[in-house]
Amino acid sequence: MARVESDSSSGCSNVLSLDSIRESLIRQEDTIIFSLIERAKFSLNSPAFEESRCLDSGNSSSLTEFFVREIETIQAKVGRYENPEENPFFLKNIPHSVFPTHKYPPALHPKALSVNINKRIWDVYFKELLPLFVKPGDDGNYPSTAASDLACLQALSRRIHYGKFVAEVKFRDDPQDYEPAIRAQDREALMKLLTFEKVEEMVKKRVQKKAETFGQEVKCITDSGDESKKKYKVDPLLVSRIYGEWLIPLTKLVEVEYLLRRLD
Repeated sequence: MARVESDSSSGCSNVLSLDSIRESLIRQEDTIIFSLIERAKFSLNSPAFEESRCLDSGNSSSLTEFFVREIETIQAKVGRYENPEENPFFLKNIPHSVFPTHKYPPALHPKALSVNINKRIWDVYFKELLPLFVKPGDDGNYPSTAASDLACLQALSRRIHYGKFVAEVKFRDDPQDYEPAIRAQDREALMKLLTFEKVEEMVKKRVQKKAETFGQEVKCITDSGDESKKKYKVDPLLVSRIYGEWLIPLTKLVEVEYLLRRLD
């Protein structure tokens, strides 16, 4: 989590470290890429997340939804969602921790803390992203697939919702630039203020290079160094595209939603 210095009188920390936020986002790239590589071992296995096969007639969830709900319940009971970096996919009936939890400094504005777009992330992941990097078909490994999907979903969600921390830092650095757009509830103006194309291109190039490094099939490396003969567990260009077309835009959406509530 980004380092903060708290100010109990304001209910929100005074300092968020830009360096820590940057370092965290870079580390999260590793987690995301490795989770995609792990998921690519399995086929699409759409019955796991599209169909209800539960033997309990009162449960209409797919296997994956049931799995995620149950795991989130267990994780909530040990305090996972006390961490402001973590956002559950199924908010309803999330229990409180049954163990003492770490007291995180109040780094975010209380009224904006609740921003959660996990429903959209769920839909995007299963309907748009997943078919791009796994092979079609059904290998029957539904429980393992569900576990791998959860790892991907949580990694993507953490990165996207980290936009709340990014937005807070940007707001504190230049409140005079953001306040007029916030008061006017002008989403387009906020999006323009939050967009730095050079930084986005740098991120896309970095994750592509990481995917080349992490996902290369070692047995296919040739002495000639012929790039055309190299094979990857997940296409590095696709990883860059996932960031450019989905992760970065969704992160900025979270930033906008956070800022719209920042003066509440």
